[in-house]
Amino acid sequence: MVKNVGGLDRMLRIVAGLVLLSLFFVLEGGARYVGLIGLVPLATGLLQWCPAYTLFGINTCPLRPTRA
Repeated sequence: MVKNVGGLDRMLRIVAGLVLLSLFFVLEGGARYVGLIGLVPLATGLLQWCPAYTLFGINTCPLRPTRA
């Protein structure tokens, strides 16, 4: 996996993931499971890799890898 998420994009993903994940503890009933969606942006922010970015050829990481 080549890193394709960097800088501000990474920080926004982590914050958004934590905010969404907090809904799991705030909401009640079946609606609380919507908060688990926060795992996706949190994981992509922490891993610095987004599968959707790979599909669309997007790279926000300042260090572009060289291909051998």
